[in-house]
Amino acid sequence: MENQLLAVLLPEEYSRLAPYMDVVYLEFRQELYLPNQPIEYVYFLNYGVASLLTVMMDGSAIEVATVGNEGMVGLPVFLGADMIPGECFIQVAGSALRMRVDAFKTHVTPNSQLYNLLQRYTQTLFNQIAQSTACNRLHSIEQRMCRWLLMTADRVETDTFSLTQEFLSIMLGVNCSTVSLNASILQKAGLINYSRGQITILDRLGLENITCECYQVVNAEFKRLLNGK
Repeated sequence: MENQLLAVLLPEEYSRLAPYMDVVYLEFRQELYLPNQPIEYVYFLNYGVASLLTVMMDGSAIEVATVGNEGMVGLPVFLGADMIPGECFIQVAGSALRMRVDAFKTHVTPNSQLYNLLQRYTQTLFNQIAQSTACNRLHSIEQRMCRWLLMTADRVETDTFSLTQEFLSIMLGVNCSTVSLNASILQKAGLINYSRGQITILDRLGLENITCECYQVVNAEFKRLLNGK
């Protein structure tokens, strides 16, 4: 798989940027940036899923967005920030093309194709965060879990991936017992299999029938903006 932003670049644009990118492998739980610490790299994921978190003063955290091969980790740098109070780590292991921040600032300029793409991607991420905020307030845990499972499967392009109850609780902002109860409901309905931190989606259409409209809204907006509409 390859990063969808880089995949639509013109050959000459990609060739111009390629010397400043390194292939890196991203491990489960690997931290890409920490709260109020300088961001050193941006990452264009080819495979895997990164989680963007808001962290409270007591150390508790909740996911506000995810990034897969459709986007870039390190968007604050594009917007002119060197650090933010949030955190980003890898929730599904994978790989990425990594670029140092100084190289990114030098070569991704307002007259470049990638800069224009990232402007639209910024809007898609804002849309995702806004939709997730509404979803967390208005929709059930079961609907939100289905949305999250579908989005993750889309990013890794497989129906089987690793995910612990601890991480799902962070993603959904609930305790592990609530995660366990809702996963059990989905499993008894024959929609998923969940065992020892491994999830397999058995009935994708069934999950789509349960999840809220947020899943389709986020997907449709990404496709629209990536196509420049």
